[in-house]
Amino acid sequence: MNQKSSALVHKVWNYAHVLKDDGLAFMDYTEQITYLLFLKMVHEQRKAGAGEIPARYSWDVLKGIHDNAKRLERYHQGLRKLSELPGLIGLIFAKPQSKINDPAKLNLLIQMIDSEDWSALDVDVKGEVYEGLLARNADDVRGGAGQYFTPRPVIRAIVEVMRLEPMTQISDPACGTGGFLLAAFEYLNRRTKNTYKSAVWEKEQFYYHRRKRKEPY
Repeated sequence: MNQKSSALVHKVWNYAHVLKDDGLAFMDYTEQITYLLFLKMVHEQRKAGAGEIPARYSWDVLKGIHDNAKRLERYHQGLRKLSELPGLIGLIFAKPQSKINDPAKLNLLIQMIDSEDWSALDVDVKGEVYEGLLARNADDVRGGAGQYFTPRPVIRAIVEVMRLEPMTQISDPACGTGGFLLAAFEYLNRRTKNTYKSAVWEKEQFYYHRRKRKEPY
């Protein structure tokens, strides 16, 4: 893990401990911070489709509310409203449960997330940050998440042994953090020179399984 990744893991882990004071378990914290990270990254990218998020629940507006209590109320309301939207946004925020109930804690999380340009980070960095958090939690004897976490070196070794080809269909039935899919992507990206083949496997060949259905990754 590089210095940038380690620094981000340390920062995000510290806030996880802050929220433990409110009885928030690590996996709950991970879920909650994902909602905020998504809103921040949509704000950063300004891509087509970003307008699907109503302006009153956007990152800019949420950050700009100076009354912490009103910001928390707007955030809770936003999660409910976003879950009702059609398409990808509704899926991302499906059945949300906001477990951040302290206005000051939400303010701290927003400040932390806003201090980074997450969209500018390398895919490796974001993956390592998330897996770094899982690794730290696995070492926490009270929580223990070792059953969810496969170390990155082990993942890379398995991918190397499989010797994937550009048009290979890839499925991860036990997809958790997406570590195997990311490693497969990196492996093929280093070895694929054909633009057409690269576009095909990047957009169409990756799949993950949910319990009741199979959807494009």
